[in-house]
Amino acid sequence: MSPAVNGRQREWARAFAPASSSNLGPGFDLLGHAIAGPRDEVLARRVSTPGVRITALHGLPLALPSDALRNTAGLAALRLLERAGAGFGVELELHKGIPLGSGIGGSAASAVAAVVAVNALLDEAQPLDVLLDCALDGEALASGARHADNVAPALLGGLVAAFERPVAIAAPDWLYAALVTPEQVLETRVAREVLLAPYPLTDLVRQTHHLAALLLGLQRGDRRLLREGLRDVLVEPRRIGLIPGFTAVRDGALDAGAFGAGISGAGPTLFGWFEGQAAAQRGAEAMRAAFALQGIAATALATPVAGPAAALLDRDEGEGSGR
Repeated sequence: MSPAVNGRQREWARAFAPASSSNLGPGFDLLGHAIAGPRDEVLARRVSTPGVRITALHGLPLALPSDALRNTAGLAALRLLERAGAGFGVELELHKGIPLGSGIGGSAASAVAAVVAVNALLDEAQPLDVLLDCALDGEALASGARHADNVAPALLGGLVAAFERPVAIAAPDWLYAALVTPEQVLETRVAREVLLAPYPLTDLVRQTHHLAALLLGLQRGDRRLLREGLRDVLVEPRRIGLIPGFTAVRDGALDAGAFGAGISGAGPTLFGWFEGQAAAQRGAEAMRAAFALQGIAATALATPVAGPAAALLDRDEGEGSGR
């Protein structure tokens, strides 16, 4: 990607990054996939004053900090400018479409959208590994940890194993996810605190078996292995109490034909994997209805597991991707 447009230096760039679903059963802090639908957008403007200034916050009614050092998008952008040795600063406008504390990668999306937009302004665009690293600095503000299972799929798209160098996993094209988000905020830091006590070795062995089955099921398109693997015996049992209605909603997904169901990220969003879009839509509605029976309002959506990657939005200016 060239930072110049028609031979002139870019003065502004706008980018989006998708929501994402992570952990995915046995893949705690490892697996995540991009979601088609909810997204964050960042507009970055090049200015002569060094540093990052957040000039506007739009979208969902959230109390987001406007101080760049306390904002995931702002800090990610600042780290990218520092890594690139940029001789200019940026002003950011953040358009928030993903609720924070929902379990679908809201903080990661803000950070990723920021680095993709700012990267388009640099004299020399930075590679993906640098963008990932800078976005992780922003994500760590929200979660307290540098885990890439939301950042990597938001940046790269699709289903990703968030190793030190993330690896794309080819999901079957018939694999869809249903995601249902109750009207509840659950901070990642709080959800991680319940995981601090030691785990018995037997549970670790079972979780390893499930992860192996899930990865093989994805590779082979094997439905039986997907059902066997999409289970979580470590994290989910300790977080159930943080999400009212969890058991009823999970059972609703399974009754609707899901291969498996569980907590997306730190929650409270719950997910189920289905064969085909129509089945996922029915599953999403069944899960939403199960929340409703508990007196809890929720929103539902169905998405391919192979969701979109972050990208620039000003394509009429001659740019097609943030990568």
